[in-house]
Amino acid sequence: MTTQTTIPEAQRGPAERLLDLVLNSSAHLWHNRPGLDVGGVWQAARGKKPARGASAGTPVEPGLFEPAAATLYGKLVDIYLLNADLMAHFASYVLKKTEWRDLKVACAALMLVQKRYGAPVKDEKGEVAFFDDDLRIIGEAMVLSYEKKSTHMLTPKAVLRIAELLETPAIAELNRIAGFADPAARSAPLGRWPRVAEKWLRTRERNPAMLAGLAKAGYKETIKKIARKIGYKPDSQVFFEALGWKQKQADGGHREVGLFDLKITKKQSFESLSEAEICEAIVDQKLGFKDAVGRLPKGMGLTPAIMVTLLPSLSDRDLRILTPTIEELGLLADAEVRTRWEKAISTSTDQRSLNIAKNVRSKDVKEKLEEAADVAVKKAVEETREADDLELMFLIDRSGSMQGAIEQSKEALSRILAGFAPERTHIASFDTMGTVHKPKAPTRTAVQHMLASVSAGGGTMHSAGVRALFSAGVRIPAAHRLLVVVVGDEAGENGQTFAETFTACGYRPTALALLVNVSTGRGTTVRDTARHLGIGLSEIQIDQFEDPYQVPRVLRTLVEAPKLPGLPTSSWVDKVMETPLLTL
Repeated sequence: MTTQTTIPEAQRGPAERLLDLVLNSSAHLWHNRPGLDVGGVWQAARGKKPARGASAGTPVEPGLFEPAAATLYGKLVDIYLLNADLMAHFASYVLKKTEWRDLKVACAALMLVQKRYGAPVKDEKGEVAFFDDDLRIIGEAMVLSYEKKSTHMLTPKAVLRIAELLETPAIAELNRIAGFADPAARSAPLGRWPRVAEKWLRTRERNPAMLAGLAKAGYKETIKKIARKIGYKPDSQVFFEALGWKQKQADGGHREVGLFDLKITKKQSFESLSEAEICEAIVDQKLGFKDAVGRLPKGMGLTPAIMVTLLPSLSDRDLRILTPTIEELGLLADAEVRTRWEKAISTSTDQRSLNIAKNVRSKDVKEKLEEAADVAVKKAVEETREADDLELMFLIDRSGSMQGAIEQSKEALSRILAGFAPERTHIASFDTMGTVHKPKAPTRTAVQHMLASVSAGGGTMHSAGVRALFSAGVRIPAAHRLLVVVVGDEAGENGQTFAETFTACGYRPTALALLVNVSTGRGTTVRDTARHLGIGLSEIQIDQFEDPYQVPRVLRTLVEAPKLPGLPTSSWVDKVMETPLLTL
């Protein structure tokens, strides 16, 4: 589905493009399982044969999904070419203020190859007058930034993925077209990646505890791949020993380090050990989950005792993902394990738990996982400093043109409405008549119950939803911002009529958002309304809410986007520009 915007594509500035990128790009580029390429969109491959009625697609292997990577990277390049300063601040913002792992990789890749690299600028006499800004430093800083136990830095896997992304033919071509490399060059431009990867490895080699920690966390093979790719020459053989990496002389006979007396500790096999001995080995060697499970005897498998022993090594995220396994082992009946698991649920920052809930048996556990999804969206809204003065008005199109699409609207709303304070969230559905809705509780379950009876049929009058809320006594304080979110295909009355209804009811929207959900055809009502009211419009494709990681991101950006005239309230793009540029 193609995103349509208020401003024609050719006339959209970098700020509008950046907002569109955040709202409509899930930035999920790498997939660890086989999938299908369905019109440039990645879909999970479910079984050997597609379900009846499902879209046929081209099978794709696990790894980087090139169509999504090219689309996202192309958008970043466009923003850079329009405003390099905005792109530099956005890259800094992405690393320090977000959890978007794949977007961090894409931004770092771009900043490492873009053409502002501190080149000398000469005057009319041919002498160096000054040096241009070196924005590649931001890419270097993204790679080298380190905060212990923080998510605001790149993992070894992310450092390697920068090169993998830049070497992808479609990305290399985008870089050549943008002028980031010689258009006639055959090899893909990597910019400063080799140099900064060498610095990254050298820092870890000279800090043995850091290198050992990464090795224990399961990054040995990733670090080896980085070292091979740049031809890394370590200071001593300790580097190879930490990675358990045997060495042999190269064909050219130039290697000097790690050829003799290499002390490599072999992994202890668990084949001959009892369950109790395996648990002791896990504790003594401080083994992580993947390392320990990979050594288990084939006839034993993962037992409750071994799982309990491994629990301290698991992060909250790991614990949420492993919920079906923990349930199957019967460990959620243990009070101590249950307490730790519920703590992990309370720290959720995405809605992946909704997918995990499909694989558990207990109704109680399923409900707890669904609560985690509610927690994630609540946090996304609460973390923004603008949430306190924001009122939300949701208008849901239930007209006949939404036949076949209304269920998708319901699912999207059930994922997001629980994030907002009930007393400041006003909901109405409409055809030619408006109906006010109030969930029984601020949860996904309550929202689903509230929307269960909504079905598509009848004509379309957006204004009817606004008038229904006004008749129900909804009033918005003058000091509060009002974000109006319309869900549907925006077919209906003309925008001037819709705009005049807000004014007649005393509502003063500060921004409009449209969750685009088209079944048959699309109108222009909401876009025309935004023009008549002279306010901004954010558009989000409804399928963005199918990505469990994207929902909190969209909500956070939506809440921060409206800007009330006359008040010192920053918009989301202002926040990006306020982010200090990263330095080495």
